Amino acid sequence: MTTPNPEMDACLEQYYNAYDENGRLTSHHGQVEYLTTMKYLRDRLTPDTKICEIGAGTGRYSLALAADGYDVTAVELIKHNLDILKAGITEKMRIRTHEGNALDLSFLDGDTFDCTLLLGPLYHLITEEERAAALTEAVRITKPGGYIFAAYCIADATVVEFIFKKNNLSRVLEAGMMNTETFDLYTTPKELFVMVRKSDIDRMLKTLALPVERETYLAADGAANFMRETVDAMDEETFSWFMKWHLSVCEHPDLVGATHHSLDILRKKA
Repeated sequence: MTTPNPEMDACLEQYYNAYDENGRLTSHHGQVEYLTTMKYLRDRLTPDTKICEIGAGTGRYSLALAADGYDVTAVELIKHNLDILKAGITEKMRIRTHEGNALDLSFLDGDTFDCTLLLGPLYHLITEEERAAALTEAVRITKPGGYIFAAYCIADATVVEFIFKKNNLSRVLEAGMMNTETFDLYTTPKELFVMVRKSDIDRMLKTLALPVERETYLAADGAANFMRETVDAMDEETFSWFMKWHLSVCEHPDLVGATHHSLDILRKKA
């Protein structure tokens, strides 16, 4: 089993101790990712669905699902985040929490959950070996016939937004963080976020040969982060139309790479 990376864990703890994750997901541009993920998730839930969220953060998804009556297990690495999550739990919620790492879920039995959410860890696991280990663990704890929701940060949106729009080209080149021929992006524990393309995800899945089939691959936030100021300024009626448009195109093959976050929905073979 791949072991946790203490240096990366320390950097993540420092970052999330000072970051308002709930604020990001409740802004209009942040809601696009959240509402899209919840829509695809709820389409697959039944009243007796057992859910595990790995990397639950401050509980934006876990608490909402538990409030809807689902049986939820939330695993989170960062104590600060876990404390915020626990503070949001009410007596009526069926929710258990664990402080744990996505690379080692040995405290959870295999074939246990109907739906396993991996909506944050793959953003931060630097090597493909680590990402493969986290995905393998997520599949292991999922029941045959169950779903795995895996989210990724996508490289080309970062090239457009961070490197060119925010004028970080010199910094990226000096740090050797980009292949100047293919525009692949590299990261370090200090940089925190790992950027991939769908082709990288496809290659990893093929190499792992996990007992899963892809149901859907989609752009979780699509255009929203490219035009976040415009989206955040929308009135509620305009934003509802924007969401309606986004959900109508987020699976289009010619648009799935034009997103900051993608969502890969896998189903474990029976």
